[in-house]
Amino acid sequence: MSFLTHTTLVKRLVCLSLLALSAASPTLHSAENLPSDISLETQVYPTGVIYGARYERAISGKQALSIRLGVQDIDHEDEGEQDDEVGDGFGFTLGYKRYLRAGHTGPAIGFKTDLWFNSIDWRDDIGTANERSGQTDVIVLQPTVEISWHHPLGNQFFITPTAAAGFEINVDTDGEDVGEGFIILGGILVGIRF
Repeated sequence: MSFLTHTTLVKRLVCLSLLALSAASPTLHSAENLPSDISLETQVYPTGVIYGARYERAISGKQALSIRLGVQDIDHEDEGEQDDEVGDGFGFTLGYKRYLRAGHTGPAIGFKTDLWFNSIDWRDDIGTANERSGQTDVIVLQPTVEISWHHPLGNQFFITPTAAAGFEINVDTDGEDVGEGFIILGGILVGIRF
């Protein structure tokens, strides 16, 4: 399956996920008056930065589902499979969160799965007669566990710091192998609740 075919498949999955959340939203909202959040998010990890937009929909008094669309800047430097790896990518995230108290505020724990479509420019044996370079397109599955703390800022706005840990798993690679493995992330969301 080509990289372009994967991209088309992901766009369809994202659209279906958004439609499912949208379809469930009015029913859930009218039945229990449960909140929805829209937020902008930044996550940093030792070799990159993720920027995203997240939609979270409560499904009970303490539980919520979310979807995120995002882009990332990657700089593995020499921590990848090659001597230098730099790139970027786009992807989406599906998540589940359970708040520890009612009202969808305060501490929460969640599970997320990201699917990233990254393009990595790499160099190996830098500065030697054997130096070589290339580009790798890679699809990355990234399951993580996330803890967060939702802080209301007035009636509608909020800020939420997050910390996450999990794994980057290269599930499809077109080109030389590039970095994967354990990952930790710190982040912050700023958004509005309605």
